[in-house]
Formats: sequence, structure tokens, C-alpha cells
Amino acid sequence: MAPRIVGARVTGPFRLSLDFTNGWTGAVDLTAWIRGRGGMFAPLQEPAYFACVSVDADAGTIVWPNGVDLDPDMLHEAARGTPASLSA
Repeated sequence: MAPRIVGARVTGPFRLSLDFTNGWTGAVDLTAWIRGRGGMFAPLQEPAYFACVSVDADAGTIVWPNGVDLDPDMLHEAARGTPASLSA
């Protein structure tokens, strides 16, 4: 099991810096996972709403107020530079 997320900061449009339980920090670009998607992802198109990201300590991942969350294992891979695709 990959480390879980304990901190998240917005660094640009669709971009976050993530802190993991193993002490490592990595950057992720979520553009391909979010831009142009409808449904629950539609609000995340707005920078102000995207900036409402927080960490769900129980799940160890990032979440938004409308319930959107992303797989922490995929985020860890993405932050390490390993290609990962969102399967929703």
C-alpha cells in the first residue's frame, strides 16, 4: 500500500503539492483527470472551487466539498512521475 496523503496545497490551475505519510512531498498535475469532465467534476473547473481541496484523514486522500475524491495510490504514483490514469 502506498503512503497516504496528509497535506495538500494548490500550486496552480489543476496542480497540487501533496505531502505523504512517509514524509515525501510531490507535485501532481490533475489537468487530464479534471478538465472538461462533467458531473461532479464540473465545479472543479473553477479555480476558486478547485482551491477548496482538503485532506480526508480517514481515507488518506484529497477531497472537495461536493464529495469528489481521488485514489491516493494513483496520486502517489502521479506525484512520483509514474503515469497513472483516472478510471471513473
